[in-house]
Amino acid sequence: MLTLIAATSTNNALGKDNQLVWHLPDDFKRFKALTSEHYIIMGRKTFESFPKPLPNRTHVIITRQKDYIAPEGCIVVSSIEEAIKVCPKNEEVFIIGGGEIYKQAIDRADKVELTRVHTTVEADTFFPEINPTHWNLIFEELHPKDEKHAFDFTFQTYLKK
Repeated sequence: MLTLIAATSTNNALGKDNQLVWHLPDDFKRFKALTSEHYIIMGRKTFESFPKPLPNRTHVIITRQKDYIAPEGCIVVSSIEEAIKVCPKNEEVFIIGGGEIYKQAIDRADKVELTRVHTTVEADTFFPEINPTHWNLIFEELHPKDEKHAFDFTFQTYLKK
């Protein structure tokens, strides 16, 4: 199963200058719980935005750079097709960004795990529109803002129709 996982604002913003534009500890916990022990596919810029590889995950990095050297344990590929091929067939695999990788993968995905942040922000990277004719919303859970979360947000799960 191929799953896109992302946190987006109400205008589908993902980030600006290769950084997230909010800090939501509960979203990070959910991301960790869902992706641990799985393959995660990402673009090179997304990978390089991490201080180090994320623990307990196999990183598949998509890049056009022919001589790109990734840390040990990471798999480097040149396309979304190649990334999907190197992942186990009978396991859930997560696409974690960035914007161009999401656009290339959304039509291939079986599921979307979205954190919808209830704000509109300025961004340079966006998540593709979730077309309701292709996707069923099967789960939704609102989390009001609090002392650790500056915005209300909703966890949403979509399955392809």
